[in-house]
Amino acid sequence: MTLLLEPGPFMPKRRTTSRYKAIAFVASDVSAAQQARRRLVRRYGDARPEAADVVVALGGDGLMLATLQRFMNSGKPIYGMHRGTVGFLMNEYSDNGLVERLNAAEVSVIHPLLMRARDAAGRVHRHRAINEVSLFRQTYQAARLCVRIDGKVRLPDLVADGVLLATPAGSTAYNLSVQGPIIPIGAPLMALTPISPFRPRRWRGALLPDDARVTVDVLEADKRPVAAVADHDEVRSVRSVEIGMDHSIAMHMLFDPGHSLDERILREQFGY
Repeated sequence: MTLLLEPGPFMPKRRTTSRYKAIAFVASDVSAAQQARRRLVRRYGDARPEAADVVVALGGDGLMLATLQRFMNSGKPIYGMHRGTVGFLMNEYSDNGLVERLNAAEVSVIHPLLMRARDAAGRVHRHRAINEVSLFRQTYQAARLCVRIDGKVRLPDLVADGVLLATPAGSTAYNLSVQGPIIPIGAPLMALTPISPFRPRRWRGALLPDDARVTVDVLEADKRPVAAVADHDEVRSVRSVEIGMDHSIAMHMLFDPGHSLDERILREQFGY
């Protein structure tokens, strides 16, 4: 006969150990995000970011990118909940069960791009990007760009509105809107995609290994000025831009089971 013993004074209830005891909340300026933050802080407390085990970001994809940038070197995992406009990088919002959701979350590891842009005065600007680094024409005239991969010229004269290099995480963002390929999050690849190419007409971009170094030189830079943008950091009137993936930085994004970044990217390829 099997005896089922109920917890009593000499048998304490079994407790589930949480990996994330101290939670820091950050939120965008929109009212829905600020209201959500107040509710969650009352319920779960609010640790200082530097002392937190996990950062919960409340807003849209813009807030998530800013949070990833802010905590890029901290090693802290980031869990987003959608309280903004676009929420591709976010989980669904709920006041309930946050600790349980954090403990059950799946981890996606992403690496940023490092951009080194030299401007007309010879200054070098360094910025990192989660999604993509883009070069855009600044005036009505198309840009003329020379593209080198690992030092070898691959496109001596690209005439276009610009060109971008996207990470797998960013491949479903601006890269997709200019007809670039979607890349699975774990693939060791980057997407090099033209923006409204005029010459060569048939070039639609390339998939590159994620250890490649891309250099874009601006031709006729005074006549056809070009800006370089790493996510939201812009450098005007650049002369050359070097871009590569920075594997020394690993960012950990948390997603609810069944809604990982891999799954979202896969769904995007089938239009739902």
